[in-house]
Amino acid sequence: MSYEKLARDIVQGVGGENNVVSLVHCATRLRFTLKDNAKADKATLEKTDGIITVKESGGQFQVVVGNKVPEVYAAIGEVSGILNESKDGEKSKDQAASGKKGFGAIIDVISSIFAPLLGVMAGAGILKGLLLIADNFGWLPKTDPTYIILFGAADSLFYFLPVLLAVTTARKFGGNIFTAMTIAGALLLPSVTALNGAEFDVNFFGIPVVMMSYSSTVIPIILAVIVMSKLEKFFNRVIHESVKNFITPMLSLAIMVPLTLIVFGPFGVYVGNGIADALLAAFSFSPLIAGAILGAGWQLLVIFGVHWGLVPVFINNIAVYGRDGIKPAATASVFAQTGAAFGVMLRTKNKKLKTLAGSATLSALFGITEPAVYGVTLPLKRPFIAGIIGGAVGGAIIGQGGTQAFASGAPGLLTLPIFYGPGGQGFPALIAGVVASFLISAVLAYVLGFKDPVEEGEGGKAGTDKSSAPASGTPAAAPAPTGAPATARAAGGIAETALSPLSGTVVPLADVPDPAFAAEAMGKGVAIEPSVGRVVAPFDGTVTVAFKKKHALAVVSDTGAEILVHVGVDTVKLDGQHFTSHIREGDRVKAGQLLLEFDIEQIRAAGYPTVTPVIVTNTFDYEDVLPLQQGPVQAGDELLETVPGRDADGDGSSKQSA
Repeated sequence: MSYEKLARDIVQGVGGENNVVSLVHCATRLRFTLKDNAKADKATLEKTDGIITVKESGGQFQVVVGNKVPEVYAAIGEVSGILNESKDGEKSKDQAASGKKGFGAIIDVISSIFAPLLGVMAGAGILKGLLLIADNFGWLPKTDPTYIILFGAADSLFYFLPVLLAVTTARKFGGNIFTAMTIAGALLLPSVTALNGAEFDVNFFGIPVVMMSYSSTVIPIILAVIVMSKLEKFFNRVIHESVKNFITPMLSLAIMVPLTLIVFGPFGVYVGNGIADALLAAFSFSPLIAGAILGAGWQLLVIFGVHWGLVPVFINNIAVYGRDGIKPAATASVFAQTGAAFGVMLRTKNKKLKTLAGSATLSALFGITEPAVYGVTLPLKRPFIAGIIGGAVGGAIIGQGGTQAFASGAPGLLTLPIFYGPGGQGFPALIAGVVASFLISAVLAYVLGFKDPVEEGEGGKAGTDKSSAPASGTPAAAPAPTGAPATARAAGGIAETALSPLSGTVVPLADVPDPAFAAEAMGKGVAIEPSVGRVVAPFDGTVTVAFKKKHALAVVSDTGAEILVHVGVDTVKLDGQHFTSHIREGDRVKAGQLLLEFDIEQIRAAGYPTVTPVIVTNTFDYEDVLPLQQGPVQAGDELLETVPGRDADGDGSSKQSA
């Protein structure tokens, strides 16, 4: 793979270099903050070789590329100026509109600050865990100079964590990196830390100072650098250019170091300890239930990007208590999705999916779950649910066993040593939990089955799903005989075909940024990223719903299929702006008849995604709903097929095709 070509494709896909405010990366994702997300071509990026998927979460435009992310990140630096110094004061369009408020903005800040450190943090955590094992087994005692040197290499990151966080926080908020590092260094300076145990009252010009230990702390330095960045911008505006290069840093240091020790330090430590104590209390109340919840839900938190809210808690626990009892249960979730992908690999007959599931299983074993989740288990749905169940069981075992983490690192096979503490207490429960989560998920994914994609040359269109027989033994739909109509694939009946109401690119419902549609709570179907702002009738039928705000409509066919077309996400808030309706409720329509027009660019400019769910709202009236298209689609192309079961009399008579 040419990383340079992939980097150029990504830069072009996110709207060009000038559309990028900042870029960081974690273990598998390039995390862009864009000026205008509407300028990014998500559909094209998702089809680009080397890109697993694209997600928008927490104010970031995230391009998932897997283990090769460091190489792609470096290549982006070579082909563009994106990795140059942060663009001070620039905001994304979404940030400007929202004023950087809300939980999403908090998650964006946390992920941007911690993501660049994850690789070295995991490496240091593994080394620290291996040294703990070596000491416990007597292979390398703590008093040995070799142990001391290696432990220093592993522990220095955690001891000087405030300095590293000062760098990433300054980059995020456009502050001077070296001033930020100097503030962090002051918190760790021996002469300052010695005041923590002083026998006299510590004060600053008569103001009492509550001294604490700031090594390995998280919140104090983040708060300090955020305020410092704002203060710097003010000083740079009011101080003359001839002297501001040294007067601004002097004032920043003179103000921020005492302010941090007096206000931000104690506040941050108390807040961090309070959150940690609350979570630890939950585990103390019922470690089995708390472990099950975290084991089941961790990957869901990862999908929505909100797991970053817990990362500072994990690190804070290790800094304050020397161990963390919350994070281990999340390991079960990782191995559960690994097992689910493995179950898919064993069951599928599709060679491409088997290869993908196999490679995704290998990556997930080492803690990189994005290929397994986004490429295998989540699109197939049942395997993802199997992973949730397996993660709950494994998390319960780990929680009940009292497993602790003694260093930081992404959960995976190589990082298991970070959970091995003095005497190995809780480590057997961890091993039992991850094995149980892997095996249960693998077995459930295999037994529950999934819709196995049809391969080219095996009948039907490439990418059309065919049902695997479910565990209950209900027979799957038989493929149509050679030469039979495309609609005749159902067990016991002739299926009904709905035409595409839009032109654009077909994407899975799971990618729609709305939980109700993504979880198929409204019914099965697909979504279309439109290229033309026109909605036409998917078949002959009657308009049953024409929303007053014009953003959605529903049509029922003459044979009973109910199709809902919902243009964009949250577009009801536009109150009809940028929409023109051509129908009313009760109107008879013909297939291909124009129903609705909308202005794609104006809707995107207003900050709303235009991806449009097209779903069968009476899904439960059918045995299944099958998508017939992938990628580009034109209005009028065959899009969805309903698969009816046998009729109520049981005589096997079938419904008629539209």
